[in-house]
Amino acid sequence: MTTSANKPRRGRPPKVTRENHDTKAELIRSGLEQLTECGFASSGIEPILKKVGVPKGSFYHYFASKEAFGESVIAHYDRYFSDKLDMHLLNTEYSPLKRLQNFVDDAVQGMTRHDFKRGCLVGNLGQEVDALPSGFRSQLTTIFMGWQQRIETCLIEAQASKEVAQNADCTQAAEFFWIGWEGAVSRAKLVQNAEPLRLFIQYFLHALPK
Repeated sequence: MTTSANKPRRGRPPKVTRENHDTKAELIRSGLEQLTECGFASSGIEPILKKVGVPKGSFYHYFASKEAFGESVIAHYDRYFSDKLDMHLLNTEYSPLKRLQNFVDDAVQGMTRHDFKRGCLVGNLGQEVDALPSGFRSQLTTIFMGWQQRIETCLIEAQASKEVAQNADCTQAAEFFWIGWEGAVSRAKLVQNAEPLRLFIQYFLHALPK
């Protein structure tokens, strides 16, 4: 006879599983803030753990190493940022080049909201790549290629709508966009205003063959 004591429990999963998942997500979010502002090489895990309220000895329950933690934070940022790009660049309510402008305007608002203390995590890490674990290089390169493909697709749509000339090299222009954009983001952090972002997109759009 099955008693209430040994009946299988139904409904939500055990509390410990849910807590583990939530704590890991909180660590990634805290790490994202820390790495975006301070970089990877100079960031210890202590401030991250303190903000979440996790003892240092428990960190390795969630991540095998600081490198594995960094890879998770980077992947999380990529998902977040790729979704933001898609939100703007796939919005057919606007012309392709206006979508690109809308993305920049959104970035301006975001950097302003954080007092220009945060930039692009992937761009920041790219600048310290020689001090990073070797696996980060390929991860960052793959992410940039994914972002670049999104810009290229948008520019190809701009060609189809005759906003951009048919002889424009959209692949090259998309690569140039990210080279220039990351520089503009870094300059905006340095001078603590959005003018470098606005100047970059103004000249980028002007330089596209019409």
